[in-house]
Amino acid sequence: MRLATIFSCWRRGIPDWHRLLTCPTVPPPRSPIGADQHGHAMRPSRSSVTRLTRRAFLRVGAVLPPAFLGALAACDVRDFAYRHGGKRRLSIGTAGTGATIYIYGGAIAKVISTYVPKVEATAELTAGAVDNLRLLLRGAVDLAGVMSDALDDALQRRGAFAGGPAAPARTLVNLYRTGMHLVTFADLRIERLGDLRGRRVSTGAPGAGTDNMALRVLAAGGLDPDRDLRRERLSFAASAEAMKDGKLDACFIAGALPNPSVMDLARTHGRRLRLVPLDEVLPTLQRQFGPNVYLPFDIPRGVYPGVDATVPTAGANQLLVADERLDQALVHDITRALFDHHAELVAVHPAARELTLRSAVTGSPAPYHEGAIRYFREVGAWRA
Repeated sequence: MRLATIFSCWRRGIPDWHRLLTCPTVPPPRSPIGADQHGHAMRPSRSSVTRLTRRAFLRVGAVLPPAFLGALAACDVRDFAYRHGGKRRLSIGTAGTGATIYIYGGAIAKVISTYVPKVEATAELTAGAVDNLRLLLRGAVDLAGVMSDALDDALQRRGAFAGGPAAPARTLVNLYRTGMHLVTFADLRIERLGDLRGRRVSTGAPGAGTDNMALRVLAAGGLDPDRDLRRERLSFAASAEAMKDGKLDACFIAGALPNPSVMDLARTHGRRLRLVPLDEVLPTLQRQFGPNVYLPFDIPRGVYPGVDATVPTAGANQLLVADERLDQALVHDITRALFDHHAELVAVHPAARELTLRSAVTGSPAPYHEGAIRYFREVGAWRA
């Protein structure tokens, strides 16, 4: 890279001067990032453009004029390049393979890559909501699917986020409601939350939103997960396999309807699925954390084979958030694409039917991103 050439091109107003600030890269890998279901660190997926350009800026800071540096200091390097004609690569933190947001997040990435000019988005496999917010805090993802309770913790620096900085998360849309499933088999005679005492139970993978919410459900029901249960911390898919193999008595799974892992268990030959009601703990959860964080949620009869009565439980909102530093015009275009091409999201997962202009602008504990607000104002959906 020739610094004199960069400066010369900038001074002469050449439109493609910014391309000299990056070198050719391949798209970011779709490998897992964050922590796996066992809590082991996984390699972050990040384009080499970010590392190279930041080093380049530090190296040339002493020789470039203040006006040039001032423009760069006010924004992320990749956003600066994007606004001047460069291609922007985005990482979207989702969850494990059995989660609704993993499937839905892939559809979101495809819509963004197809319909937002000069943007390529990748849905990343992660541990889930808590992990996603940590990755957002580190700048390892640009967008993330998160549950409302984990987001509230990240903003309040509570729970898994205690002692650290508040996450720079801003809401784009409220995607759908997610319900907590307490899953068991009928022959195991677990009919209420208190029956978990002494049982083998998975509360969800480390870093997952399910694990975070399950611990609160247990506490609200008077159970200590480490003292009263034989606790495991497995992903949805691993929990389902362990249930079928007789290695677990019950598992917590938070997700939209129908959840693939719960459906897998419902089709287990010779076993009848049972979903344990959790509505008894909802008043305690709402009193402790607020009615905007935890919601009533019903699992209607017939959604899963063998479940012949509606099961009342506790739920939360699943939100799409962005780094607050993400370019406003870019966020505006992403938000617009989600609604302009909503049918493509619905074709991938039925939970996308819940995404409407009315529902999108409510139910988040975090402020909305200015780019999203601009879109909602244009279509008359923003009332604030």
